[in-house]
Amino acid sequence: MQVWIAGAGYGAGRVVAAEEARVPVLDHGITVGDGIFETVKAVGGQAFALTRHLRRLARSAAGLGLTAPDLDLLADGVRQALDANAGADPARVRITVTAGPGPLGSERTGGDLTYVVAVAPFPTPAASVDVTVVPWTRNENGALAGLKTTSYAENVLALDYARRRGGGEAIFANTAGNLCEGTGSNIFVVAGGRLVTPPLSAGPLAGITRELVLEWCGGEEADLPMSALPDVTEAFLTSTGRDVQPIRAIDGRALPEAPGPVTRKAMAVFAERGAADLDP
Repeated sequence: MQVWIAGAGYGAGRVVAAEEARVPVLDHGITVGDGIFETVKAVGGQAFALTRHLRRLARSAAGLGLTAPDLDLLADGVRQALDANAGADPARVRITVTAGPGPLGSERTGGDLTYVVAVAPFPTPAASVDVTVVPWTRNENGALAGLKTTSYAENVLALDYARRRGGGEAIFANTAGNLCEGTGSNIFVVAGGRLVTPPLSAGPLAGITRELVLEWCGGEEADLPMSALPDVTEAFLTSTGRDVQPIRAIDGRALPEAPGPVTRKAMAVFAERGAADLDP
C-alpha cells in the first residue's frame, strides 16, 4: 500500500510506502485522539462525493477547534493516493487530519497539521445486516456530537458488543431515549408508513449517504423513541461502505421484509443516481 502524507517533515505532501510512512510519536492524534477523518469510496479511480466529504471534514475541524485544513491540498492528496493504488477498486480512501505534534497533555501547540490519505480495497457489504442495540447512549449535547473525530474507542467497544451477540452493527440511543445512529452508519426506519431518520439534533453524524438518501429518496427527519422499534416494519443503514443496506433483524426480531418496498426503492434510486454523478 502507498499512502500520501503531509506535515511533520513531509512538506506539501508526497506518496510513500505505508511501511515507510512516519508520524511523530507525540502527534496529538496518537496521544489524545485529537483529529478528524473521512472515509470516501472510489470507483474506477474516481472518488465519490469528495466535495461533500471535504466540506464535512472542514466542519469537523471547526467543531474541534483545529486550524482549517487545506482542502485543495487534500483533494490533490486523494488523487495522488488513488493513482498510486490503482489496483484497489472499489477503493476505501481514508483521509485523516490530526492536530500535529503536541505535548503529552490536552493542550495544543498550534503547529502544522498532519495529513494522511490511505487507500485499500473496499469489501463488498453483506446483502442485509442484523443490528444490536447497545446499553450505552450517545450524548447529543456533548462537545463532539455530530463531529467525525478519531476518538473512536466508544465505537470499537459498541461494535464488539454487537458482534458478540450476532449483530453486524451496533445501534445507539441518545440521552433522551430516542434513536440516534450506528457506530459507522446512519439508520432509517419505516414506521406507520413513514420513512424516518433521526434529526441531527438527536446527535447522529451528518452522514453523506444519509444526506443523499434524503435528497434523492425523500423521507423525513424526526425523533423516534426507542420504545417504537418493535413497531418498525422495515429499516436500513446508510454509510459510505454500505450505501443503502437493509436491516434483517433488530435485537433478534426479524423484520417483516428485508428489504421491504421502501428500502428496495431507496437502494435502486441511490445506485442509479450515484452511478450517474460521482460528485453530487
